[in-house]
Amino acid sequence: MDKILVTSVGVLLIGFIYWFFFGKKEEVISGRNIKINVEGGYKPSVIKLQKGKTAKITFLRKDKNSCLEEVVLSEFKIRKYLPMNKPVDIEVTPTKKGEFPFQCGMNMFHGKIIVK
Repeated sequence: MDKILVTSVGVLLIGFIYWFFFGKKEEVISGRNIKINVEGGYKPSVIKLQKGKTAKITFLRKDKNSCLEEVVLSEFKIRKYLPMNKPVDIEVTPTKKGEFPFQCGMNMFHGKIIVK
């Protein structure tokens, strides 16, 4: 019985250590001029904006993956083609507070806009 308990605690501890050091950390950035690198996803994947203030989000695609050729911001009714290595500016003016997702055209890579 003691061996099972010690083994279980050990496995849980190893899992916690792995999560703590290697778990995916969500990078959050805020401001009115935001640059997002599109490479294996969106970096940063979470951005904070202010309600009623126009912000310029610049997407720079560095990944040849065809899924990332397009970015969709449904809440803002925006769908833009992202050519390789060319910045694409998107201006948004959030009119309400909340969390609003954005994603690639195939809905495989995701990000989030948090409006305060």
